[in-house]
Amino acid sequence: MNYRPEGCLYRTAENQRYISTADGLREAMKKGLILEARAAVCSSPHDLIVELPCGEGIIPRDEGAVGIREGKTRDIALISRVNKIVCFKVTDVAEDDCGQVRAALSRAAAQEEFIVNRMSRLNAGDIIDAKVTHLEQFGCFVDIGCGVPSLIPIDAISVSRISHPSDRFRTGQHIKAVVRSRDGERICLSHKELLGTWEENTACFQAGETVSGVVRSVEEYGIFVELAPNLAGLAELRGGVAAGENVSVYIKAIIPEKMKVKLVIVDVCEECSPARELRYFIDEGHLREWNYAPPASGRKIITCFE
Repeated sequence: MNYRPEGCLYRTAENQRYISTADGLREAMKKGLILEARAAVCSSPHDLIVELPCGEGIIPRDEGAVGIREGKTRDIALISRVNKIVCFKVTDVAEDDCGQVRAALSRAAAQEEFIVNRMSRLNAGDIIDAKVTHLEQFGCFVDIGCGVPSLIPIDAISVSRISHPSDRFRTGQHIKAVVRSRDGERICLSHKELLGTWEENTACFQAGETVSGVVRSVEEYGIFVELAPNLAGLAELRGGVAAGENVSVYIKAIIPEKMKVKLVIVDVCEECSPARELRYFIDEGHLREWNYAPPASGRKIITCFE
């Protein structure tokens, strides 16, 4: 079973075939398959009502998510699923005299299967798929499979510092992440190690070029401008520049020995540039160790996963 974040299965021909008829739902129940459909309503008892082409499905509150039954997961985890795709396993299928289907479903069963068969086998350093679910000041929450949540702390999102995860991600975005650590059923993720080292990022630029950047902070000694999520340079002070603004910058020098990029701000852009697509230098497999610093600098900025 290829366990994916919620929403990845919904439009597949196989999923649509199973959810479209009572016989399809019964076949999926017999095979123990995980399916997906849209949650239309969260009732006052916090049962989820799921739209099916052949009728409706009911996910009882206690089956809505792992931990709900034990009080470890709050009801907001169910309320927030309204108008979103949810995964589930079919536990019963009934039809009324008009042929309308009413199916009993369990999202918790799908999550429990994911935890046992996939999540329990993850190790620090494993690179995985994830989907951004919501953003908080302190970090980015993601779905790592079947709606099971995990957190990327804000300082693990990129080397270039950001004021809020929304500077880097948007809700619903599919991203890559690397397992930083695990404590029982809790997994903590990182992201910056996949966005390239200082040397890999500076290889995309040359001294003498004028390129676009984003102002990340204005200090007494200069202005930090992000050229890429894992690369920022220091520009000379200039008036009328504020954090968050898009600028064009001239690259004066790239100095590996000092791990520095020297910049001059050419202009402040009046219009906001569209968000850049993330470039992953590593997007699969396993990391044992990652050193951001260039060899010429003699520095060690290392993440050890093992």
